[in-house]
Amino acid sequence: MAPKLAISLALFISVSIALQIGADAAGIAIYWGQNGNEGTLEETCATGNYDYVNIAFLPTFGNGQTPMINLAGHCDPYTNGCTGLSSDIKSCQAKGVKVILSIGGGAGSYYLTSKEDARQVATYLWNNFLGGTSSSRPLGDAVLDGIDFDIEGGTNLHWDDLAAFLSAYSKKGKKVYLTAAPQCPFPDAWVGEALKTGLFDYVWVQFYNNPPCQYSADLSDLESAWKQWVSDIPATKIFLAIKGSSKYGGVMLWSKYYDDQTHYSASIKNHL
Repeated sequence: MAPKLAISLALFISVSIALQIGADAAGIAIYWGQNGNEGTLEETCATGNYDYVNIAFLPTFGNGQTPMINLAGHCDPYTNGCTGLSSDIKSCQAKGVKVILSIGGGAGSYYLTSKEDARQVATYLWNNFLGGTSSSRPLGDAVLDGIDFDIEGGTNLHWDDLAAFLSAYSKKGKKVYLTAAPQCPFPDAWVGEALKTGLFDYVWVQFYNNPPCQYSADLSDLESAWKQWVSDIPATKIFLAIKGSSKYGGVMLWSKYYDDQTHYSASIKNHL
C-alpha cells in the first residue's frame, strides 16, 4: 500500500470509486495506523477533513492463524494496549466519520484456504471488531462500521466468500460496510472476483505505484483504466475522483502521516 518516498504528492492519491447504494456526497478516505508520528485517531477525525478512516492493518489471519492487528507505534496489541482506541473510535463516529478496519496490507501473513476458513475469519471479525461479542476485543468495545479489503498478497481465493459472510451480518442490525483497495490494473489480481459480487460499498482503486494506469500529467491511461472498472463492476452508483466527471465521488489518501506533511486533504476538502 505505501508509496515510495520519492514520488510526488499526486501519487499519494488513490482515485476513489465509491460503489454505493446511498447518495452520500463526495468525501475523503484516509488510512491511519502505520506511523506513530501521525497523531491519534481522535485527532485525525477532529481535523474535519475525513469522511472515512481505515484503521491499518490486521495483517495476520486465515489458515488457522491467530489474527493479530499491527498499528505500528500507536499501541501494543500483545498487551491489550490497543483497547484504549475504543474512545477514539466512538469520538470519530460521533462526528459522522465511518471507521473501518483494513485487513491485509502490503506485508503480512494472510490467506484463506477454503470457504469454511472464510466463514471462520468473518465470525472472528464480527465478534471482535463489529457487532458481535468477545472477551478479547483488540480495540475495545467500540463497534466499527465495516471491513476494508487491502489484499496485496497470499492468494486470490475465497475473498468473495469472506465478503458474503460479512455482508450477511448486516441483517443483524447495523450495516456492515465493505470496502476494498485494489490496484488499478484491471482486473485486480487479488480481489477482482470478489468485487464482481456487488457486495462492496466503496472501492478505493490505487492509481499510484502502477505505471500502466497510475495518475500522471497525461490522464489517458487513468481514464482508460477507469472505463474498464466502470464497465465490469456492478453497482447502483459509481463515483470516480476525477474533476469534471459526473460520477465524481471522492479520493482516498495514503496515509495520515503523509497528509500531515502535505496538508493535501485540507487543500481539496472544500472542492469535493
